[in-house]
Amino acid sequence: MKVLVTVKRVIDYNVKVRVKSDNTDVDLANVKMAINPFCEIAVEEAVRLKEAGTATEIVAVSMGPKAAQEQLRTALALGADRAIHVETDEALESLTVAKMLAKIVDEEKPDLIVMGKQAIDSDNNQTGQMLAALSGMPQGTFASELKIEDGKALVTREVDGGLQTVALNMPAIVTTDLRLNEPRYASLPNIMKAKRKPLETKTPADLGVEVSARTKLLKVEPPAERSAGIKVDSVEQLVEKLKNEAKVI
Repeated sequence: MKVLVTVKRVIDYNVKVRVKSDNTDVDLANVKMAINPFCEIAVEEAVRLKEAGTATEIVAVSMGPKAAQEQLRTALALGADRAIHVETDEALESLTVAKMLAKIVDEEKPDLIVMGKQAIDSDNNQTGQMLAALSGMPQGTFASELKIEDGKALVTREVDGGLQTVALNMPAIVTTDLRLNEPRYASLPNIMKAKRKPLETKTPADLGVEVSARTKLLKVEPPAERSAGIKVDSVEQLVEKLKNEAKVI
């Protein structure tokens, strides 16, 4: 079984995001970048499937500038067998990414596609669903558990009312939630081995996909500073302040 797993380059979640002085975008200068945390979970799940003998090959895919190869090498160090990088310096929207992934899926013909449910930079939660629509594959989103049985992907997903389990005919698309697994760290020997694993580079033109923005970023602003809290001496004082100062009751 071939598993295709997607990887996105984002600002490391431990780094405080800075906004450019002219408010045109987020400042990426000298900022530590990493694999999107949900994509890390997707890579880990694919590796676990291979370790269990269910998967035979893991292909990692990323799109973005040449620097995104760093995150693909990390995915290779974590256990992916080979990688595909669609290199472009253009800002990529969810639909464009889904279209390019659909072309790669047509070429690679994976049995399972595992993706992070969303990226922590754009926070759109769209690409997996768009890919399912374009490819005609069944989808299981927000997966907290994944099992492969009798040629079907059994996905336990988190919904408003609790947990729901769906059985997907393969090939299928699964997007990962936080509780699916705990990603491992890449060991030094595996980091060294990853340098020798194959990494293929493509362009959007190779895939026949036009990269054109359909939305325009107008302005980026940091969140408003929160004022410090205060301590009160009694419940009565708390109620008085909520009523007269905060005006929430």
